[in-house]
Amino acid sequence: MPPADRVGAEDPQDPSWTRRGFLRSAAALAAVPVLLAADPAVAAAELPDFPAAVALYRSAYRNWVGEITADGLWACAPENGEQAAAVVNWAWRHGWTVRPRGSSHGWSPLTVEEGTPSDARVLLVDTASRLTGLALESASSVRAGTGVTMEALLTYLEGHGLGVTAAPAPGDLTLGGALAVDAHGTAVPAEGERRLPGHTYGSLSNLVLSLTAVVWDEDGGAYVLRTFHRDEADCAALLTHLGRTLVTEVVLRVGANTNLRCVSRVDIPAGELFAAPGEEGRTFASYLEESGRVEAIWFAFTEFPWLKVWSVSPTKPLTSRRVTSPYNYPFSDNVPTLVADLAGRMVSDAAWYLAPVLGNAQYDTAALGLVATLSADIWGPSKNTLLYLKPTTLRVTANGYAVLTTRDQVQRVVSEFTSHYRERLTAYAARGRFPVNGTVEIRVTGLDEPADADLVGARAPLLSALRPSEEHPEWDTAVWLDVLTLPGTPYAEMFLREIELFLLDAYDGGHALTRVEWSKGWAYTDEAVWSDEEVIGTVVPASFGESAWGQAAGTLDRLDPHRVLGNGFLDRLFR
Repeated sequence: MPPADRVGAEDPQDPSWTRRGFLRSAAALAAVPVLLAADPAVAAAELPDFPAAVALYRSAYRNWVGEITADGLWACAPENGEQAAAVVNWAWRHGWTVRPRGSSHGWSPLTVEEGTPSDARVLLVDTASRLTGLALESASSVRAGTGVTMEALLTYLEGHGLGVTAAPAPGDLTLGGALAVDAHGTAVPAEGERRLPGHTYGSLSNLVLSLTAVVWDEDGGAYVLRTFHRDEADCAALLTHLGRTLVTEVVLRVGANTNLRCVSRVDIPAGELFAAPGEEGRTFASYLEESGRVEAIWFAFTEFPWLKVWSVSPTKPLTSRRVTSPYNYPFSDNVPTLVADLAGRMVSDAAWYLAPVLGNAQYDTAALGLVATLSADIWGPSKNTLLYLKPTTLRVTANGYAVLTTRDQVQRVVSEFTSHYRERLTAYAARGRFPVNGTVEIRVTGLDEPADADLVGARAPLLSALRPSEEHPEWDTAVWLDVLTLPGTPYAEMFLREIELFLLDAYDGGHALTRVEWSKGWAYTDEAVWSDEEVIGTVVPASFGESAWGQAAGTLDRLDPHRVLGNGFLDRLFR
């Protein structure tokens, strides 16, 4: 694998350097924004009467994969909630919109739309700079600023003997960004396992006890800070708000930390792991039943997925390697030379036919890397096995969906989806088209049961993909399905549209229901993502139910009637 000092060392005279450099040194375009101090005279002319105590500067915006960019936008970094409210009030009075920004580790245009010009009256509010406080509220709750990263939060909790059941793999996500899009990990109860107090098998949003947000106060005629508690009706709309508000601080329910063992396998054929229900063998559902915490990473055009299986293990198993820090798969976090060169050639030379070669190279890297780094069987405090993805990994675009169903139908959903995916990928390849060169990733979680908050009267997050269905209370599980590919891959949108239509048709609310994963790609046409107006305006709202969607939309509009906190895409979604 390449040494760290190779990052950014490519020859800038090489015409393919820009794209290959992006692939090989993703950290250089990572979430931390470049801060260019504002000229006071220019700032005073362009942003008259801006709150003097709030740091103001020019900043570029880049989403995770660089498909949505905006250069030279005005940005600021409030130190506390009062300053954040002052900024929103300034924006309202001067006809600007405010977009909260954390680590920008997302795909969808919830923060900034592509094509936003540098002179747009759009103000980025960086939460990660200063809204990063952490303090124990009680023995089972923590108060956190929304700019704190998941790694910092989990490290703090670990130091106090606390933790969460599951978390997203990237540690650089800000807590506020994670809550805005109901971020999740992968976990359901294993056979005989019972939920621990302070834990949930749902999304991080389901852990919120209270949150403080900047909202409109009708009596005062201004935006103010207000704290919402989990048993309030309005709070239900803010638990997963998609960037339609600015949350500055939250109190989370947490529980006793656990030690987790994570065993990786790369020797089970996809045909066996993703077999039809009722088949014998090492199936996805069999591992789910045994451990409750499973993730499959299936490289394109390969036969053997990388299967991760976590299990609660109070003491270290004899064969496990103790890990004392996260990110224990360096072969995945630091793109190997062969993988980077293949990806760079595909992007710069349009050699998309190399997708099968890239897929097999990624599989070989994982299989050999697990052995070389002694990472196939690791054990330690939960954070150290749950967090495994750094910003230096290969940057790919991704679609995302959650299929709500019953626990006993998980294997059916996985089998049907993977069979359709394989059939379509094979059909495309037969025509000389290779729309996918990344992975299929499959995770399984519980739903956002409000009782998990251990608070009388707690409300379910209205806009979380994991909100339980009133029509189907028997649904207790969500299967998360993602397809990843390099940005700019020809026919990707057409292929992913077919995948989306399959999921929406196969799981239309009968025995299962498809909801979109907010942070990723959805609403595909043959040429573009987030472009199918029927999906955006009709299908997505319907998947949450007319009553729940209407309640959420109405609450968000009432708390921000001037739509200071929004953008054109959110206007299309909440029309």
